[in-house]
Amino acid sequence: MTIRFKRLARTLICAAGFLFVASCSTPKDVTYFQDASETVVPLAGEGHIKIEPGDRLSIIVKSKDPALSELYNLTVNTNRLGMASVSPEGMSSYIVGKDGMIDFPVLGSMKVAGMTRSELAGFITGELRAGHVRDAVVSVELLNASFSVMGEVKQPGRIPIDKERITILEALSLAGDLDIQGRRDNVSVIRQEEDGVHTYRIDLTNMRDVAQSPAYYIKQDDVIYVEPNDVKKRQTTVNGNNVLSWGFWVSVASLLTSIAVLIVK
Repeated sequence: MTIRFKRLARTLICAAGFLFVASCSTPKDVTYFQDASETVVPLAGEGHIKIEPGDRLSIIVKSKDPALSELYNLTVNTNRLGMASVSPEGMSSYIVGKDGMIDFPVLGSMKVAGMTRSELAGFITGELRAGHVRDAVVSVELLNASFSVMGEVKQPGRIPIDKERITILEALSLAGDLDIQGRRDNVSVIRQEEDGVHTYRIDLTNMRDVAQSPAYYIKQDDVIYVEPNDVKKRQTTVNGNNVLSWGFWVSVASLLTSIAVLIVK
């Protein structure tokens, strides 16, 4: 047996071992917030959900006088934008018109688009108390506000918004979190704005990138898409992931070892 063949055998065995170890290594793009520390990262904006055209609002007025409460809590069944209609929950509701207006009993037409729920409740309360409903208590709810989550998450679908503001992290948690085959470094948030459709990309492995993204706070009708990683993409082809499988590298190592033994003999 020549020295040349012995060196070749050792080289083949070392190469097989290196490839096997490399195939079993832990990916670096699975862990969230890899740059996280005690340093404070400023947020991008306040993020409160604002009322928009097309939103359906529940506006309930409460007073010690039942007659006054009934006056403002009309249940008129109509489909005209901006007018009250009966919601499936049995509450009077208002669909915000394209001009951002609604027609409210007694107070008349008012612009509500751009307000938060609490701002609208405060405005109506002030108007009523300035009139003849001194003890008015007003509550405002968004009945159709929601966002959608698609792609590599455990529970994709449409999720209602039930609070004043919600972050991208909370949104993904409500969808059951990303599965192991979802890309953490390239999550898309698709948002329709006045000038067109915007796509914001967020790297969940980078805390600063997450906190300073314009999409850190989710808005109604946002679509969050989690892209599959390369392993998942290869699953769309026959034997696409064989090259990364544990069994594949065991077979390679076994074959190279057999070749080396034959050479040594």
